[in-house]
Amino acid sequence: MSGVISVRPKDLPFDESVVGHLGCSGCGAFVAVRLALKILGDQTMLAIPACCVLATTCFYPQVPLKVPTLMTAFPATAATASGIAAGLRHLGKKKEITVVGLAGDGGTADIGIQALSGALDRGDQILYICYDNEAYMNTGVQRSGATPKGARTTTTPGGQRGMWESSPKKDLLSIVAAHGIPYAATSCISFPQDFMQKLAKAAQVEDGPSFIHVLAPCPPGWGYASEKTIELGKLAVEAGVFILREWENGEMKVTRKLRKRKPLAEYLKPQARFRHLTDEEIKAMEEEIARAWETIS
Repeated sequence: MSGVISVRPKDLPFDESVVGHLGCSGCGAFVAVRLALKILGDQTMLAIPACCVLATTCFYPQVPLKVPTLMTAFPATAATASGIAAGLRHLGKKKEITVVGLAGDGGTADIGIQALSGALDRGDQILYICYDNEAYMNTGVQRSGATPKGARTTTTPGGQRGMWESSPKKDLLSIVAAHGIPYAATSCISFPQDFMQKLAKAAQVEDGPSFIHVLAPCPPGWGYASEKTIELGKLAVEAGVFILREWENGEMKVTRKLRKRKPLAEYLKPQARFRHLTDEEIKAMEEEIARAWETIS
């Protein structure tokens, strides 16, 4: 794809493609958007559904994104991106512009997963980015399919009866890879070089769709001080909670292996959404993480 640039820091453009927003202080989603557009460049078209990014940027009469942006329905991100790609193909501009579907975890793992699966199955020429803050943050911190086990949300409130999230986080990368697409990866805003390198590879795919799942911590939703966003993202990876992987040429590999995982409590205890967990429950979760690593290693 044209417009893809080097991921070396000295080669990144100084100009910003996001010139203002009403997002929360420390919002991980906007770090993801800024980094993504520095890599993808101005020859990009975005399709964005209801989500934090849409609600805090596309407010009448302004859109502070310097690339064409189409607001779409919650379940329709991938379908809308596919339609844009089809139009560009008809105009003979298939390789000139990168078509990006940008949605949160709720709009990807739940409400939008049917449209995403359809686009992947058809082999449509789109790049889909899921920024994952692990709940429906825009509408009040309701649990999503990407909410991790043990987390408290407004629809899994916890309390003495232990009604916090009981299901494991959906493995979006494996779901996407099962469609046999050319490229997919997980990443985290706290490791920008890794994120941008994977984005550049995804944007260069010319024979089908690509997918990036980026972890984007959320201060109000997770319950931590806004200046801790990058630190919490790093701890999610270094404690083994969020695994950085890559699906390429039909093979899955871990792109950041851990010689020794940091204690899970270091990641969980700074977050209000996990403060109800006992030491025994944290230990049990740590054992689940160890088993998951054994499976993928």
